[in-house]
Amino acid sequence: MQVTRIRALRGPNLWSRHTAIEAVVTCDEGECNLRTAPDFEKRLRELFPSVGGLHANKPSVPISMAHAVELTALALQANAGCPVTFSRTTATEQPGVFQVVVQYTEESVGKAAFEKAQALCQAAMEGGQFDVNGALAELRELDEDKRLGPSTGAIVDAAVMRGIPFRRLTSGSLVQLGWGSKQRRIQAAEVDRTSAIAESIAQDKDLTKKLLHAAGVPVPMGRPVSDADDGWAAALELGLPIVVKPQDGNQGKGVTVGVSDRAHFNIAYDAAAKYGGVMVESYLPGHDFRLLVVGNKLVAAARRDPPLVIGDGVQTVRQLVDEVNKDPRRGDGHASSLTKIRFDTIAEARLATQNLNPESIPAKGQRVVLRANANLSTGGTATDVTDSVHPEVAARAIEAAQMTGLDICGVDVVCETVIKPLEEQNGGIVEVNAAPGLRMHISPSFGKGRDVGEAVMAHMYPDGDNGRIPVIAVTGTNGKTTTVRLTAHLLKAQGLRVGMTNTDGVYVNGRQIDSGDCSGPRSARNVLMHPDVDAAVLETARGGLLREGLAFDQCQVAIVTNMGAGDHLGLNYITTLEDLTVLKRVIVKNVSTSGMAVLNAADPAVAAMARHCPGSVTFFAQDGSHPVLDTHRAQGRRVVFIENGDIVCAEGRFEKRLPLARVPITRKGQIGFQVENTMASVAAAWAVNVSWEAIQKGLASFISDLHGVPGRFNIFDYRGATLIADYGHNPDAIAALVAGVENMPSRRRSAVISGAGDRRDEDIRGQTRLLGAAFDDVILYQDACQRGRSDGEVLSLLREGLVGAPRTKRVEEIHGEFLAIDTALQMLEKGDLCLILIDQVEEALAHIRQRVDAANATSSKPSGNPAKLSRRRRSASVQGQELPAAALR
Repeated sequence: MQVTRIRALRGPNLWSRHTAIEAVVTCDEGECNLRTAPDFEKRLRELFPSVGGLHANKPSVPISMAHAVELTALALQANAGCPVTFSRTTATEQPGVFQVVVQYTEESVGKAAFEKAQALCQAAMEGGQFDVNGALAELRELDEDKRLGPSTGAIVDAAVMRGIPFRRLTSGSLVQLGWGSKQRRIQAAEVDRTSAIAESIAQDKDLTKKLLHAAGVPVPMGRPVSDADDGWAAALELGLPIVVKPQDGNQGKGVTVGVSDRAHFNIAYDAAAKYGGVMVESYLPGHDFRLLVVGNKLVAAARRDPPLVIGDGVQTVRQLVDEVNKDPRRGDGHASSLTKIRFDTIAEARLATQNLNPESIPAKGQRVVLRANANLSTGGTATDVTDSVHPEVAARAIEAAQMTGLDICGVDVVCETVIKPLEEQNGGIVEVNAAPGLRMHISPSFGKGRDVGEAVMAHMYPDGDNGRIPVIAVTGTNGKTTTVRLTAHLLKAQGLRVGMTNTDGVYVNGRQIDSGDCSGPRSARNVLMHPDVDAAVLETARGGLLREGLAFDQCQVAIVTNMGAGDHLGLNYITTLEDLTVLKRVIVKNVSTSGMAVLNAADPAVAAMARHCPGSVTFFAQDGSHPVLDTHRAQGRRVVFIENGDIVCAEGRFEKRLPLARVPITRKGQIGFQVENTMASVAAAWAVNVSWEAIQKGLASFISDLHGVPGRFNIFDYRGATLIADYGHNPDAIAALVAGVENMPSRRRSAVISGAGDRRDEDIRGQTRLLGAAFDDVILYQDACQRGRSDGEVLSLLREGLVGAPRTKRVEEIHGEFLAIDTALQMLEKGDLCLILIDQVEEALAHIRQRVDAANATSSKPSGNPAKLSRRRRSASVQGQELPAAALR
């Protein structure tokens, strides 16, 4: 067994909506059907009983080693505490090669589980040993280390319940909620709008007390001390017992409560001094309560009790603590609902005040307190008291939070009870905490858990906002980039700040922030993370979908322009048009229930995607009487079509007409594929409620030039000839271009073309086969990157496509794109039309623009006979020749 590729699919993908590990697994002949190795399953189940039966579901279907690895990887994660349920193994067209997909919740855990599954299955096959318990412990530890902590996790869970998207920005607890201009950020239980000043105030315990005292909030007396002697002097001034704590601290670290003698004080001082300056405060009798304030509301309250054990007259204190720590709710960190009780100098000092030590045997029923403070992080427990808090106590807690400026504030109160005001019982607020721990409220040791995550969401996103901006995803074989650019332009006409990705780059509000092919998920995530984006239009190419999945969990609009067999078939196990259709409908399957799929009714493969859409569907087609479109319209649903020179948008009795004469990109409707791109863009803008006035304005102002749509049917006037530059690079694109130029008058037509080496042979031949029926002259050139082909191989395939061409009479081969362009320009005469299929888009367009500008600058100057000059051979590197007449018939 060999694993040749492992990918992390971080969003909805070809296989499922889950994040998943995808691997390519190659099995030898014996591993392709484990029924030939009947002892394998027995040995596997002996090593790992939880893996389940390999043949349970479909006894007649052969189970391979790839299937065994899949099921083992899933079971390992599930038994390590990860909530995973989905996995799948699919055979490819290559014998013995399988694609294995296993869901994960944490990427590193998923990858580690997959590696351990391989080792476990190999051990079962070879009769070896495998430490399953050790592997599970390692996975649990990794999962606890990588997954969000309880506080951040509770807030993110609440966001998910509201449908708010999230993205972890670091491996820690910094998380973005929402997209674009609606994004917010949290770090643990701290929100982005909490000021650094508020946090600094909360960390300075002395300053906090002064501010609260000034606001009339009861606080204990005390002061910072310079050393242990000064601290003991302060203790005597205040009166014993006292509290010793760091001046700047959190999570109860270094806090000692109820100090009543110098020896205990020295231990307490040393513990607090580890964290900086030390404070000494008067001791307030009573219980320790934590009140959680979010915004201007008290949302939860808990009584915290110190860690303690109950004697049984038999076991030592240490043994009793060990028994309590066996509680499965207790862990070493903050991921579990309780923390293990630990022995340290503070615990031993607290035992000494009770005339005990770790080896003492307490009497039966004796309460042994291990710490005076009740923080959960030191082993304490929590009891929910939210419903018992007196309104005056709640008011003091809210005042404390607002006085410090904290949006989320943990207010520590010491008093006998929270059912009556603090002033009536000599209680007080001893601390306020930024980024307070939430687990005591989410999963208290006793009492009702509180949905504090939702309280945070209600504060950050009031009125039920889901933090989403309109996301329009565009895929298909041809027309994607033009549709993306035009749709973005229509949204901009509405006044929205638009983020856009396509094969030319990433653009935010009209400014290019990245270049190159940016049609993948990384670029899309960058747009969704940008704070100046009100709407996103994202080209979604097949490569990124296969490599990583979608960058979003759902979109408001999914556009599928068309489907063609020439779009990279044969790569990454996508071998048929049906495979490609299944892949590209991923965006349709992930439309929100309130969203819209915009589908080409005239393309059967695209039209069939409608049944997979969770939301609504708009069909578009030039023919208003197309059966799919006609049926859809009869049902009162949205359609877009062409009638009497107008784009017609109809839904039920509603109808809106947009004259094609006012849409420059279509040249008054003459260019069919641009008409289709326009219809798709209009339907998308309609779906996100762009006004008709803005749509009309946007259509009229969108020009198919180097700035509007570079490399997409850019038209130039070159000495009276029409020059068209386009990035078409598959047979379907060529067919659309040929149809487009058919409506454009011309004396003689020429074409310049290369071929991408990563296409199938038949697709490369198909491009020139189409050109051979529509163009008089064809110039073939070899581009800069052959993509795995040998020198001259692509040119040879292109020439084969021209054999028997019904129209082409002249063919030239050129090595170099720019030389091919120059050759074509020299051949042009007034009234001619030349289609140049460019490869290096930016560079080629700049070269053409330079030649056109130079020609325009000299057009008024006297010249020789251009007709004679245009046909001459210019360079020894031009290997032109006339094809034999018989070969061209």
